[in-house]
Amino acid sequence: MSRSRPETLTESLPGLRRVLRRFAPYLRPHRAVLAGATTALVSATLMRLLEPWPLKFVIDRVVPSGTAGTGGSGVAAVDTLDPMTLLALCAVGLVGIIGLRALFQYLATIGFAIVGNRVLTQVRGDLFRHLQGLSLGFHTRSKAGDLTMRLIGDVAMLKETAVTAALPLAANVLVLLGMVAVMMVLDWQLALIALIPLPVLWFASIRAGKKIQAASRKQRKVEGQMAATAAEAMSSMRTVQALSIEDRAADTFSGANGTSMAGDVRAKRIAAGLERLVDLLVACAIALVLYFGTLQVLRGRLTPGDLLVFITYLKATFRPIRGYAKYASRLAKASAAGERVVQLLDEVPEIRDRADAVAAPAYAGRITFDGLTFGYGGGRPTLDGLTLDIPAGTNVALTGPSGAGKSTLAGLLLRLYDPSGGRILIDGQDIRDVTMTSLRRQIGFVPQETVLFSGTLADNIALGAGRDVTRDEIEAAARLANAHDFIAALPDGYDAQVAERGATLSAGQRQRIAIARAALRRCPVLVLDEPTTGLDSSNEATVSEAIWRLAKGRTSLLITHDLSQAARADRIVFLEAGRVAEQGSHADLLARGGRYARLWALQGRGQDGGALRAVAG
Repeated sequence: MSRSRPETLTESLPGLRRVLRRFAPYLRPHRAVLAGATTALVSATLMRLLEPWPLKFVIDRVVPSGTAGTGGSGVAAVDTLDPMTLLALCAVGLVGIIGLRALFQYLATIGFAIVGNRVLTQVRGDLFRHLQGLSLGFHTRSKAGDLTMRLIGDVAMLKETAVTAALPLAANVLVLLGMVAVMMVLDWQLALIALIPLPVLWFASIRAGKKIQAASRKQRKVEGQMAATAAEAMSSMRTVQALSIEDRAADTFSGANGTSMAGDVRAKRIAAGLERLVDLLVACAIALVLYFGTLQVLRGRLTPGDLLVFITYLKATFRPIRGYAKYASRLAKASAAGERVVQLLDEVPEIRDRADAVAAPAYAGRITFDGLTFGYGGGRPTLDGLTLDIPAGTNVALTGPSGAGKSTLAGLLLRLYDPSGGRILIDGQDIRDVTMTSLRRQIGFVPQETVLFSGTLADNIALGAGRDVTRDEIEAAARLANAHDFIAALPDGYDAQVAERGATLSAGQRQRIAIARAALRRCPVLVLDEPTTGLDSSNEATVSEAIWRLAKGRTSLLITHDLSQAARADRIVFLEAGRVAEQGSHADLLARGGRYARLWALQGRGQDGGALRAVAG
């Protein structure tokens, strides 16, 4: 049975240990810089240990003392010097020691900052690539805002903490070890008296650290929810304003915002309480050392300078504990942020290349769906043993009621999902035997809602071509898609910058850009998912003309509820309940008088493609 409460500092921050272990391979290329920074940190610690000693020599040898002490510093080489010479040397030495400490501390800070930034920049790049490689099912379950928060905010927090918290804490630990060692050498009995409060501080720090980490982990989770809420509202602003639900969105965000604030305040309150406890216990330790140390000086067992060094070291000895209190909140937040990053990096894609997958050959385009079975989330199968053979170069229209499995079939062909049963063959080869990149490069895709990315129109058309393309090729693809005229009419033409998600272009213009993009890929297989949905009659005619021009000579799957579009295909496949209910040419299906013929009659009497969604039997 596992323990519910960690007993040690390492156990109280398991997230940091896991994060460090996961990021260790990223550190190896930077071992030289890391070693240099560590050397500088140790050197800075040694300089800090030397700082009180010039003052000790001055107190013992230069300043007249009325104590019953030894009258010397305890260091033979120092005791032989003239007092004024010693004073000058101590003054210069103090400046030199502090100057060297500052230099070493600067080098350590810069070194660790360089390593931290290089490592976490690489982590962020790898995380972004990993996110893009995760299966569509993962992204469907996840919230885009939360993923963005992990990619940007959590990695940034790790970067900051590496320099502003982890480095000072490491330096303080070295100071603690060094000064305790020197104190034991000076007077081990007095050192033990001085360290009496240490176990209390250690126990209090562990308890506070666990509470701070729990509060910070919850806060980072809430901040991820805030980011998801904000991203959802911002990306759907037209709908939010049209439905007048601004207050609802704001209330949802404000609730998460308030929870985040409460968590942050709680973590800071715990850290502040620990700092005050440290101050009180340090005062008690100094009082004990001052009392018993003065007795030792009066008895001649210590010099006044030794006592001064002892008290100086004592104050510095407790600094790591006080530093832990100060940095515990940051470290706990970094632990929570790092766990969220590592969790994503360790996410295994559901859809991935097989170990023996090879690059796909140049396809002719024959597609075979062999006994496909597939369902989303373990529910009722969307496809139930579907079998369909499409010869190369055939234009096929997939139609049928909503939920029949049309778009699912396209997703399986693109390997956005894998079937739970059956297989998909292209030219007789299972698509799971080839790499996903080589498969998808040979399939052109025009979605129902085209997404344009930041950049120029030319960039968006060339996107995904998989090769360097010339401006002439881009223009030729745009002409094929009936997009050249509206692009040429823009002030900057093909160099016009695209607004976020193409908001400044109409739906028809965005679809024509998508068709041009698919044309430039020169793929033997083409998938068009409801490409004319939501377009007015003028745009629909323009897009439709471009679609059939693009489909010529290719194996194409046109998913549509518009039977006037389906009628132009070589073959129409009517899907129902995840199976092929009817298939044949437009004329054949009308002659049979089945479901397709009844829906054709409905649309012919003025119904639009929505009739397919409304009619189920």
